[in-house]
Order: sequence, then C-alpha cells, then structure tokens
Amino acid sequence: MCGIVGCITAHGLHLPELEDIAGRMTAALVHRGPDDEGVWVDTKAGVSLGHRRLAILDLSPFGHQPMVSADGRYVIVYNGEVYNFRGLQRELEDLGHGFRGGSDTEVILAAVVQWGVEAAVQRFVGMFAFGLWDRIDRKLYLVRDRLGIKPLYYGWSSDGTFLFGSELKALRTWPGFDNPVDLEALALFFRHNYIPAPYTIYKHVQKLLQGNILVLKQPNMADREVELTSYWSVEDVWKQGAWAPWRGTDKDAADALVETLGEAVRMRLVADVPVGAFLSGGIDSSTVAALMQASNTKPVRTFTIGFTESKYDEAPKAKAVAKHLGTDHTELYVAPSDAMELVPKIPTLWDEPFADSSQIPTCLVSRMTRDYVTVALSGDGGDELFSGYTRYPETLRLWKIANKVPRPIRRAAASTLHMLSPDILDIIGRPLRPMFRRLGAPGPTGRVLHRMGELLSAYKFQAFYGWANSHQLPPGGLVPGRDGLAPAFIESSIPTKDLCSAMSLLDLITYLPDDILTKVDRASMAVGLEARVPVLDHRVVALAARLPSDLKARNGKRKWLLRQVLYRYVPRELIERPKMGFGAPIGQWLQGPLCGWAENLLAEDRLRREGYLIPKAVRCLWTEHLGGRCNHQYVLWNILMFQAWLEKWG
Repeated sequence: MCGIVGCITAHGLHLPELEDIAGRMTAALVHRGPDDEGVWVDTKAGVSLGHRRLAILDLSPFGHQPMVSADGRYVIVYNGEVYNFRGLQRELEDLGHGFRGGSDTEVILAAVVQWGVEAAVQRFVGMFAFGLWDRIDRKLYLVRDRLGIKPLYYGWSSDGTFLFGSELKALRTWPGFDNPVDLEALALFFRHNYIPAPYTIYKHVQKLLQGNILVLKQPNMADREVELTSYWSVEDVWKQGAWAPWRGTDKDAADALVETLGEAVRMRLVADVPVGAFLSGGIDSSTVAALMQASNTKPVRTFTIGFTESKYDEAPKAKAVAKHLGTDHTELYVAPSDAMELVPKIPTLWDEPFADSSQIPTCLVSRMTRDYVTVALSGDGGDELFSGYTRYPETLRLWKIANKVPRPIRRAAASTLHMLSPDILDIIGRPLRPMFRRLGAPGPTGRVLHRMGELLSAYKFQAFYGWANSHQLPPGGLVPGRDGLAPAFIESSIPTKDLCSAMSLLDLITYLPDDILTKVDRASMAVGLEARVPVLDHRVVALAARLPSDLKARNGKRKWLLRQVLYRYVPRELIERPKMGFGAPIGQWLQGPLCGWAENLLAEDRLRREGYLIPKAVRCLWTEHLGGRCNHQYVLWNILMFQAWLEKWG
C-alpha cells in the first residue's frame, strides 16, 4: 500500500524543477508510505511520477518505485495489492518473462507488456490504483480497482497541467493548482455526508470511478480531453446475477460462500510483514476473523476498541468472539477525550469534506492496530452484499406507503409541502404530532412534513431510496441555489424487480466506495496500516449477485447466509445480539465538550464572510440542537466538517 502522484505539464520545466515539484507532491503522502520514496522524470515529455512506499511484499530495493518495465517502455507508480501475482508470474515466466525481485509491481508491468493494459487488469485479483506512462505512445493510463477500494484523484490545475494522486493534498502542492470549490459537489456533500464520485470538492478535479481506466494522450493536453472506459461494472455483474440466479439449496449456498470467501481471506494473508484483523464482534468482521483463524495453525491477531459509553461499546462482544476463536486479541478502551483529540486533525486526514462520524473510532482502532501489525483484514462490504442495513426494510415500507397515494395527489402534496416553510408546517401539522412520534419520526413536525414532500416527489424507486436515506436539510438546502442527490440515484437504470437487490447495488456504486472505503483508507493509511477487504473480492461480489433476497434476509434476520457461515465457527448466542454500529456520540459532544469549537466554526458573521452557506439555515439547526428541540447531529457534523476543512485548506 502506498501513495502515488504524477503530472504532465507543457511548460517546458527543467529536470531540477520537475524533480523538486514531484518530490513535494510525493512528500505530502509520506504517511501512506513511510518506508521508501522515489521520483521519475522525463523532461522532454514534461512527465514526472512520484511514489511513497509502504513495504508489504518484497521488502528489498527490487520493490522500489517508480518502476520501469523490463523492455523500458512503461513506467508505473502503483498503490495496492494484486493478490494472485504469484500465479500470474508463473504464467508470464512460461511466456518468456524474467523477474528480478518478488514484488507484484514487477508482475503488473510484465502483464501489461504481454497482454496490454485492459486485458492485464482483467486478470488481477486485488485492490489497486496506478498511473502508467507509455514512453513510446506518450499516453498516461490511470486505473482504479473494480470496487473502488483504493483512491485516485485526477484533474487540471489553472495553468493547464494534468495532475493525479492518491489524495488531494498532493495535487494542492502544484504551484498552479488554484481550484475553486465546486458548489454542486458541496451541496451533494450535505445530502450524503460524502462527496459522490466523480465529484470532488474542487471544480476541476475528479475521482476516477470504480472499475475505470482513464487514458490521456499527450497531444490532447491543450484540449483537456481524456478517454474513460469501464473494464468491470458491478451493475453488469448484478444484472448477470439476475439472469443466472442461484439454484442450489441453502446448504449449497453456504458451502459456496465458505469456499469463495475463504479463498479470498487466504489470498489476503500473503505478506512479508505481520497481518491481523479488525474485530468488532459483528457478523462481517467475525466471519473474516473466523476464516482467517481457520487458515492458521497459530493464533491470529485481532483488534478492537471499546467506549466508556455503553451504547457505543462493542468490545465485550468482540472479546467473547475472539476467545471462542482462540485469537490473540487486543482491545483498547478510549475515553471521550481520546476521541475528541482527533477532531482537529480530521481535515488533514480527509483532505476533502467527509462526515461519517465513525471516522473517529476507525482512526483509533487503526492507530492501535499499527502498533502490532502492518496489515489488517476488515469485514467491510458485508452489509451491501448481504442486505445488512436496517434502512432496506424501512425504505421498502415507506415506498409501499407512498405508492398507495395516487400520483396526481402525490405531485400536489409534494409541491405544497415544498412551498410552505417548516414553521407554517409546524402549525398546520400540530394535530399529526402524536402520530409522528408513535411512528418514530424525528424532529419538529414541520421538518417531518417537509421530508414527506421530498419522498412524495420521487416516482422512481432509485430516487426514492436516495431521498429516504440522505440527510434532511432545511428547505432550500444549505448552499444557496443548490440541492439534489448523487447522480446514481437520478440517472441509474438499474433493474428494480427485486428492490432489496436494487438498494444493495445503489450502495455498492455510491455509499460503499465514497463513504465506507474512503473512511477506512484514510484512517488506516494515516498511520501506515494496510487494510484489506476480502468480502469485496470481485468473485464474492459475483456470488452475492446471484443469490436471491431470501438468502440474504430471512425471518427478520439480515445477512442470513453470512450468519449460516459464521455459525459453523462461532455459537449463535455470541452473535445474536443487537447491532450497535461503529459511531461516536457526536450529538452529546456538540452540546458539551465540543460546543465551543463548534460555535466558533458556526458563528454567523464567519458564515456570512465565507459566503458558501446560508447563515440563517445553519444557525437555526445549531439553535434547535443546543436547545434539545431536535437532534441535528448528522447534518451539523457535515457542516462542521466542511467548516473545519475550509479553515485548513480554504
């Protein structure tokens, strides 16, 4: 796991200048690769590539990057792991290729020489993002793995230079970066608490989409033209699964999952450094830890953190699972002061606005884990693949209710509810308040009615799911003149015959790469820890795509099939406990120890001076939260994460 950077400029810079700039870009990512650094420059082409290395495989100098292919044609900077590289190496050796060292980087280059970029990538099993410069055809290739596990940003500076890197902070070091905030992206951030790909916080910088290859031909630099192609699509895999659904018994399905996921876990144990696993005690991480321990004769290392607030503490559950599996378990209890000490550092770790509050415990468990191992396996992906989210049945219930209302009435009601202010809706809806509270609807009645207007306006299920599971914002949003949903919820043509499957697919395209995987990547790489996610092996994804919904959720049990696998290793009574999630008590902290910090960032004169947000809307949310009228912790955390980012990078 590493940090990569690169640029192509037409400004005719000399060797020392290009080396210096590439060195500064690379140095910005030292946390991603503390073991080695390297820069490669072609002054004639105006190309510079940089790399920071976290040594996992082949700790010798033969793994140094940037690396040039044996034939001298290609130069690569690469972040990630290709787990099947040894099998590919044997195949390539039979075809006449020779290898100096034992790194997967060398195998990637030989595969590209032998088969070409797209055909080679199709053979890779792993997580990766890389930049590849073709010295003959003068083309730059950028490639991101199938599920978007590893990050890759690209775009243009104000002086016309093309830049790419693992994190935005590396791009910012280019002297002519000067990119304005993208207000549309900012509005999407407040809806979703992450910025959905391909958007970034900057107007002229994008995220490379999962499963995509970008090609930039140097002659097209002036026109800022790039070619984007998809070499693998989770949407296509999901459709193929619907065309060829699983036909076996429940036991056959569990056997197939044990075999496929077990192989994915075993592949991710290959390393020349110590390997462990995150263990929360939930279904996903417990299954990964169980399969990991089943593949080892010695106890594997597992790690968890506990909170003094019992509502958020899953450490006892994790400890019980670890004891049964026989792992070498380490736990760390953190006080609120430990967690809050991280808050000022968040804008540096996530260098664009990001507001999933579980970023805090993820940082803490990563920091503890890095004291013992360099690689940790994670259970991320289980909720998306095996219908683990409570929002799935809740959304289906709301969708059924909405569809009972005739469309003309829905249209009129939505228009009326959008037009009226929350204060007026509060008065009109006062008789409905007891009913809303019985149904568990949060917040003042006016805001609940305004939310109903959003839901009633969505006639396609994809948009309905997007609205139902986004943050409830004040009427008109928080960014003047802008509000909306991520493009996938509006433009997607995913099949909706099986609505549970449709929700999983939407999450695999949006929430998983842009929230969950972003959170884990930044938190782990901040301390030089490589996090591997076996549940997101693309072969496990293909199997999950074939499974009918009743194998994923049955009799009120979410992740039913994954549970059947785990029951083979862990007693049911250790698993069948309410899910707590992996968050932090942000709402309480904002009313207590974080109140002063928040008040400073949300000051009305500051908001007006900065000019990005509607001060009245922000102050209304803050006042209602402090007064206990409504718990706005999620939206306020979004606002605070943007304000903190702006203070650091604006």
